[in-house]
Amino acid sequence: MKKLILASVSALALLGVAACSDSGKGTDTTTTQSTNPPAAEQPMKPAAPADNSTKPAEPAPATPAPAPAQ
Repeated sequence: MKKLILASVSALALLGVAACSDSGKGTDTTTTQSTNPPAAEQPMKPAAPADNSTKPAEPAPATPAPAPAQ
């Protein structure tokens, strides 16, 4: 139990240091910006079925209930 408490306190201390650490001088001034796709690029079309001759699966035949024991 003592080891569990010590491990929890150590983990919280490590997270606290990581959250409050300052990485270098000043702040990061870089930004991210989205880009637009090229105008020549066509939107994707849904795929056409490759083979129309396949049938949907049929349900399994119903099995008769067993006769009651006499």
